Amino acid sequence: MRHYSVKLDSPTSSASGTVAVYGHFGRPVLVFPTELGQAWEFADNGMVAAVEGLIDAGRVKLYCVDSFDAATWSADYLPLEERARRHASYESWIVDAVVPHVRADSGEEAEIATAGCSMGAFHALNFALKRADLFPLALCFSGNYEPAAWRSWGERGDAVYFNSPVDYVANLHGEHLEWLRSRVSALLVCGQGQWEDTTGALGSTRRMAQLLGARGLRHELDLWGPDVPHDWPSWRAQLAHHLPRFC
Repeated sequence: MRHYSVKLDSPTSSASGTVAVYGHFGRPVLVFPTELGQAWEFADNGMVAAVEGLIDAGRVKLYCVDSFDAATWSADYLPLEERARRHASYESWIVDAVVPHVRADSGEEAEIATAGCSMGAFHALNFALKRADLFPLALCFSGNYEPAAWRSWGERGDAVYFNSPVDYVANLHGEHLEWLRSRVSALLVCGQGQWEDTTGALGSTRRMAQLLGARGLRHELDLWGPDVPHDWPSWRAQLAHHLPRFC
């Protein structure tokens, strides 16, 4: 399997991070880690091995990125609005540094999917909905899509609103909504076992599916059984089950 890692600096901010790449050909998938995770997390937890057959067959390439959560969403000492404002540096790094690298490595015409587990699922969906021009497909496993439901305090403003899918999807309308209907789709997967309730993932996944459906946005909801917890073995099985349909 072709594998390399590279450190990328944003040309528009001071943001910098690592991308770990797996594969030689195929659809590019931008993978966001779980909370506070780093680029090698997907491989360390068996997720790359779970889809190794697809990678070796040239059907998919994984671009696994660092999180900036420590300075943004997981910075509990900051009010929620400030965390959301700081998330802009992550957006600039992804859009201005990571995406050009993916394009150069996989071809300008390749459609980039996003994917992630837990907080990575939030990033995957949020980026796809906000930048469907770049990411027309989001594969989301056990996500909670409402930042205000996390460990948060302080007043909410525009920065939070425009990074909270459960808020802004409910108000989509007009030409932009019509364009999203023609462009973006999401897969929402969640177990119903241990920790899926305490993390808020199960309830948020159900609610997100309802909101997407109410706006006529393409999506699939796949709920696994009460024996499927919020954990890596579940996500390995779910990724291996679903990814072949999209590459």
